Amino acid sequence: MTKQPQPAAEPTTRRIDAIDIARGVALVAMAVYHFAWDLEFFGYAPAGMTAVGGWKLFARSIASSFLFLVGVSLFLGHARGIRWDGFWRRMAMVAGAALAISAVTYFAVPSGFIFFGILHHIALASLLGLAFLRLPALVTLLVAAAVLVAPHYLRSASFDSPWWWWTGLSETRPRSNDYVPVFPWFAAVLAGIAVTKIATQTGTLAKLAGLATPSWTRPLAFAGRHSLAVYLIHQPVLIACVWAFSQIHPASQESREVYFLQSCEASCGEVRDTEFCTRYCVCMLDTLEREGAIEGVYAGDQSDMLRGRVEEVAGRCTIETDALVPEGGADE
Repeated sequence: MTKQPQPAAEPTTRRIDAIDIARGVALVAMAVYHFAWDLEFFGYAPAGMTAVGGWKLFARSIASSFLFLVGVSLFLGHARGIRWDGFWRRMAMVAGAALAISAVTYFAVPSGFIFFGILHHIALASLLGLAFLRLPALVTLLVAAAVLVAPHYLRSASFDSPWWWWTGLSETRPRSNDYVPVFPWFAAVLAGIAVTKIATQTGTLAKLAGLATPSWTRPLAFAGRHSLAVYLIHQPVLIACVWAFSQIHPASQESREVYFLQSCEASCGEVRDTEFCTRYCVCMLDTLEREGAIEGVYAGDQSDMLRGRVEEVAGRCTIETDALVPEGGADE
């Protein structure tokens, strides 16, 4: 008797606790990072700490996990047919929250307001991701790889206009407290779609749905099921707590010059050695002060004129410091 081909497995309709728990873990990790950022903002941690090194990697891992799970949820919710009512309802919630964050940060921190953060990305990626739900997983993974490497090959001054910053292809990185452009971050959403499709076809997803989760994971699962609300609430609560603490035990206030040097050295330390960075950042501070541009830097001025002056000073200081400290450090 000829064996009949088996139809491809369909996505499970049962809510999968393990996915909610994974989303809850990502929320906890995000809260840890934001708490560290708040400590830095209020002066309890070194300037630039969360923008470099392990903290930078931690932040990127958190964002990647959230966006991967967006792809997972998109496939689970709409692979068998797009449920437009639910889709637009969720889209309205996410897009509305993204606009609210833009408005609040524009007035609260205009020098680094969030114009295309993770919620903006989720809203756009959810719409773009619909086009990949029925495509073969391999095709989706190939597109994900292309999106991931695109910034390395497609960056251009043509995208430097603020109207194109959402693409992530501008030569100059815009200043924002949360910047998650389409390239390369949409790759994580596509990976989530493709991996979930493969997991469905192989029966892995059905096994995952049948797993019994321990009782201690219930708070994580609850947070994962209400991720948007937790995301919107947790940072104001953390900031309020740190602010309240600062009213009782204020952080020691560093001068603006010290803050500038700490931030500069932290960023420079990603690519050069300590001795180079120390000399380079002193050169930057001295030159910007001498040329009357430092006040604009302190104020977070994002004008093309000031950016050009800072880039010019950076080039000159790099040349001067390289002449004093060859790459790799001074000779022993």
